[in-house]
Amino acid sequence: MFSHEKLKRFCKEVFLTMGCPQEHAETAADVLVTADLRGVDSHGVVRLSGYVRLWEIGRVNANPNIKVVHETASTALIDGDRGLGLVVGPEAMKIAIDKANQAGTGWVAVKNSNHYGIAGYHAMLALEHDMIGITMTNASAHVAPTFSVERLLGTNPISVAVPAGKEPPFVADFATTPVAYGKIEMYQRKGEPVPLGWLQDEKGCPTTNAYATHEGGALVPLGGDREHGSHKGYCLGAIVDIFSAVLSGANYGPWVPPFPAYLPVPENPVGQGIGHFLGAMRIDAFRPADEFKANMDTWIRRFRRSKPAQGHKRVLIPGDPEAETMEKRKSRGIPLLESVVEDLKGVADKFGIKF
Repeated sequence: MFSHEKLKRFCKEVFLTMGCPQEHAETAADVLVTADLRGVDSHGVVRLSGYVRLWEIGRVNANPNIKVVHETASTALIDGDRGLGLVVGPEAMKIAIDKANQAGTGWVAVKNSNHYGIAGYHAMLALEHDMIGITMTNASAHVAPTFSVERLLGTNPISVAVPAGKEPPFVADFATTPVAYGKIEMYQRKGEPVPLGWLQDEKGCPTTNAYATHEGGALVPLGGDREHGSHKGYCLGAIVDIFSAVLSGANYGPWVPPFPAYLPVPENPVGQGIGHFLGAMRIDAFRPADEFKANMDTWIRRFRRSKPAQGHKRVLIPGDPEAETMEKRKSRGIPLLESVVEDLKGVADKFGIKF
């Protein structure tokens, strides 16, 4: 088990050594370690070496000039200047929150960014302002649309964070595929097959081969197949791609740059970098915040009291598993696979930092 404070200090030191300003390094490290604390291990410190490699080949700008290039009272378009998405995402959400404070809601589209970690981190920034946070991002193409064998969409996550009163907040944070690609990478690291319904092979047939995407296969949309609603997952992933990239001027569809630095960037780009879309909605722009949060408490408690199906102890609210995992890991530490530990030691050696 590893202390989250020490992991955060280590990540921050790595980002500082890359040339990130102090505030950016602090934010980037917080995003990564928060993912591990919440049990989203596929987007935690396991990703650190990937960001380092992107920086080494010049695809990540460690000290970006993040700027608003167009805006109205309630909207903005941001150029992330090839910065770490771990930094660009929170900066964009701060702008959305500022606009919501003035106009009731704030909406920000982002181009020229990179992978921004867990979507939930950015959405939850709105909670302390009595606002609802909404975030989404497109990602490199691992997903075949329903009835296709061609990879055209990313896992394209969506997150919505809603404050409550005495109850913990409602936090939905999910990929528009059965799993995020990082979870498949975790199975690859462990040398295990993935569950059926996550991937298809090069012919479009279901497979448990964790390396299917390396061999011409693809992730499937949420739902798995047409009979189980994959067309709806396809729609969700497409919506994220359009809001995040077609709207902002980032790359979309098969032109989104891949996260692994060893993979080539698609030729003939249609935009700049990766795109995000973030929103903040001030609750008192609709009704008194205290009344709304009291109603959210009632909503949450009623769903928690729902009679569980056979074999299940209780019904959960979106955000419950992550909040419970965070509580445990803050006190007991964060478990890391040995391969991840070796990866982090390699980063430490590269920069002459003690792990």
